[in-house]
Amino acid sequence: MNAEIIAVGSELLLGQIVNTNARFISQHLAGAGINVYYHTVVGDNPDRLKSAIEIAEDRSDLIIFTGGLGPTKDDLTKETIAKHIGKELVFDENALESIEAYFKKTNRQMTENNRKQALVLEGSYVLANDHGMAPGMVVESKRHVYMLLPGPPKEMEPMFIEYGLTALSLQVKSNDKIVSRVLRFFGIGEAALETEIIDLIDSQSNPTIAPLAGDGEVTLRLTAKHQDHDTAIKMLDEVEQKISARVGQFLYGYNNTSLVEELSKVLKAKNVTIGAAESLTGGMFQKELTSVPGASSILKGGVVCYTNEVKHQVLKVKQETIDMYGVVSEQCALELAENVSSLVGADIGISFTGVAGPDEQEGKPVGTVYIGLSIQGRPGVVEKVILAGSREANRTRAVKFGYYYLLKHLKESQNA
Repeated sequence: MNAEIIAVGSELLLGQIVNTNARFISQHLAGAGINVYYHTVVGDNPDRLKSAIEIAEDRSDLIIFTGGLGPTKDDLTKETIAKHIGKELVFDENALESIEAYFKKTNRQMTENNRKQALVLEGSYVLANDHGMAPGMVVESKRHVYMLLPGPPKEMEPMFIEYGLTALSLQVKSNDKIVSRVLRFFGIGEAALETEIIDLIDSQSNPTIAPLAGDGEVTLRLTAKHQDHDTAIKMLDEVEQKISARVGQFLYGYNNTSLVEELSKVLKAKNVTIGAAESLTGGMFQKELTSVPGASSILKGGVVCYTNEVKHQVLKVKQETIDMYGVVSEQCALELAENVSSLVGADIGISFTGVAGPDEQEGKPVGTVYIGLSIQGRPGVVEKVILAGSREANRTRAVKFGYYYLLKHLKESQNA
């Protein structure tokens, strides 16, 4: 069964809200063995909605609609579909009783247009709305299955999980399960990664390999289809092994994780603490690290050392270091990392100094970044990174490189 998701609502086209419903539904359909090939967004216009339905019918078996089930005049999804497939709209008594009970409970007058929300397509499988008023529904007509869901995610998501997937399981004619795995990479660009594995991408049909660039990162989504879930997992494992043999040094995690989450796991597992000296990044490293639950067990503290005076007076960077090499230097970065770990009593010190932009500094071009690392029991190291982007993008990516290099060196120390 191939599916298409049609989101109905002019507010989506105007950019007033984001269409998170399509992503949510697609993720769960994949697990049910249903392919999603198209996402469509259409405004609150019956003619344009009808046109979208006709296009979808030419290429999809299952068409899922979100939105347009409410009480107002522009909520026309049910009416348009009913007219298109030749079905009547009838009142669902359970839904009507639920709506009436809601207004009675809240001591509000129920207007006539609220009754409209209890209308469903004749002969449809009704999906109860436990978190709102308008019920959803599933109806079959000729060669297609139509599912109608409310637009608000707080209503749509529980309805789809609790009732929608069950209804669809009765329609699916394949026992195949779709299993996906996301590989997350950092330190390699999308084009470079694709070049390394282009033959694997071109030759794979099951599993498939789909590259996706993110915010300074690259991900690969591996997707396998098989009737047996364990076999699908093994298929993913085999492909991942081939990929890792070529670019595994840049692989840092899976699925919905992040660099900061992976670093937090490693620091907690090693039972070590960290302190940060941030010039270029102005506290961004610590801010993101403290967003992870349990950060108090790993982050001792840090200093935003934006001026030379603070670098010298608080973090004790030697004046001769500043005079001879400047603050945007390998030497300054190393002293900052070593001294901040001593200052806050941490096992690890990390520092950021560089040129975010828009102008060069100390003869160094915009995007020059030095990341100092002082790990207890190991010689201090400094990683130099050259970034290209806006001031804010350079600062954000510098933090990511900080996480990446810390992970890299901590893993190296573990394997040494």
